[in-house]
Amino acid sequence: MVCGILWVTAMRGPKPNAPETVRGRELRNYSDTETEGEIFNSLVQYLGDNLGPKVKGMPLVEETSLLEDSSVTLPMVIIGNGPSGICLSYMLSGYRPYLSSEAIHPNAILHSKLEEARHLSIVDQDLEYLSEGLEGRSSNPVAVLFDTLLHPDADFGYDSPSILHWKLEQHHSIPHLVLGKGPPGGAWHNMEGSMLTISFGNWMELPGLKFKDWISSKRRNLKGDRVMPEEIARYYKHYVKVMGLQKNFRENTYITSVSRLYRDQGDNGSQDRDISAKHLQNQKSKFIKRNWEIRGYQRVAGGSHVPFCLFAENVALATGTLDSPAHLEVEGEEFPFVFHSMPEFGAAINSGKLCGRVDPVLIVGSGLTAADAVLCAYNNNIPVIHVFRRRVTDPSLIFKQLPKKLYPEYHKVYHMMCTQSYSADSDHLSDYTSFPEHRVLSFKSDMKCILQSVSGLKKIFKLSAAVILIGSHPNLSFLKEQGCYLGRNSSQPISCKGNPVEIDAYTYECVKEANLFALGPLVGDNFVRFLKGGALGVTRCLVTRQKKKQHLFVQRGGGDGVA
Repeated sequence: MVCGILWVTAMRGPKPNAPETVRGRELRNYSDTETEGEIFNSLVQYLGDNLGPKVKGMPLVEETSLLEDSSVTLPMVIIGNGPSGICLSYMLSGYRPYLSSEAIHPNAILHSKLEEARHLSIVDQDLEYLSEGLEGRSSNPVAVLFDTLLHPDADFGYDSPSILHWKLEQHHSIPHLVLGKGPPGGAWHNMEGSMLTISFGNWMELPGLKFKDWISSKRRNLKGDRVMPEEIARYYKHYVKVMGLQKNFRENTYITSVSRLYRDQGDNGSQDRDISAKHLQNQKSKFIKRNWEIRGYQRVAGGSHVPFCLFAENVALATGTLDSPAHLEVEGEEFPFVFHSMPEFGAAINSGKLCGRVDPVLIVGSGLTAADAVLCAYNNNIPVIHVFRRRVTDPSLIFKQLPKKLYPEYHKVYHMMCTQSYSADSDHLSDYTSFPEHRVLSFKSDMKCILQSVSGLKKIFKLSAAVILIGSHPNLSFLKEQGCYLGRNSSQPISCKGNPVEIDAYTYECVKEANLFALGPLVGDNFVRFLKGGALGVTRCLVTRQKKKQHLFVQRGGGDGVA
């Protein structure tokens, strides 16, 4: 089951200046004169402790060999290094949650179930049995279960301690790599810094390191429980370091393809290969599924790209959904005065382009990011036209789920949405004017836009800018069909709310693709407190399958070979 990692460097580039240190040992920067086999041999030396002694005896992989010939395979590759990927790496590294000796969960039925197997880690228990009957703000039962174990009664306003304690059991670790475009923390490093997080700081924390303990060492004054995004980003980066996970993380990596390899059933000596979808459909019974091939490149010092290729038994998608902002798909949306993100809007304000303008800014959307944009414009004395398609009384509006005392700024926006709506009778625009149940028909080159009400009434307004904040889609271009085939509706792009990846509720394995897992926003868990359940589900699944393989190996009378 185990082996290593193959980096294919057909295109050379400068190597990083600083050596990487792992477990107190320095990894060399390889010179261009070394063969791929020598590089691989050095990597095997480093990975051997984790992957077992049999790896060291594996044949070297030369530049000229076919990728499909290689038996070098990692048990898991995680794509995305945000909180989902970090938490999964933590658990795959051997950290196991147990019921604390003195802990009593406020849910008596759940506590009784936990007592039945107190000696076992949660990873080794029946998650479906434990999750039964629980309710929460996630549609994924394991997410609700893990959240209530980590934050009992959080939805009732309590800040109760976790009933779990964590043990590092290195013999349970599963070798893996986490690939990310930037530093550990993912999209948190790119978020607008002027806004508070929607969640409390302790809801953003990952297992084993209390956020309050960490943040108290970074700043003296802790006013309230909500924090800045850049603080969360620094916490996640520190978490990877302090938990000893750095050896599993690779930064500046960009994935270009993830494809399944197949083998011809009739030929035991045949090579694994990539089969076209059409050929596979015509001769489906002829091929058996093998491992995953992950291709991409890593940016190194000087900006050059070093291609790589990895093989994995399993792949976990933890990319989040912030890669591609959603578009209205209307005429003129490509004009330069139309923005699709808060950073773009913030940059326009900071540059002074919008200061002192009489014409309003159009903000489209009814979520929290749109509310942030309203606050940003309002605080900079920029008049706002706020357009959204829902009624202000719509119970699904996010503002109705937020307590007023904890989120006063968002309720200020919601109050304006309700009380300062446009009236055709007065035809007057104030500093803020809402347009409920309206949509944008088009943008014009003279910076005008046409709005239409639900009744069909059209109105034209002159703008200084437009900001479209109606959600985002993940970039799954490395998968076939852009990953659409994995969704509940295969004809639509994957999105957190409208079309999440369809998964098994307890293992997080994609329903339509074996050995491919998805977690976090991709499966509808947009809050950090719930995405941690995905790590539990995936780890439980891999551990269960590992035990089955070992059992079969013993039954067959295996010797020293690698199972």
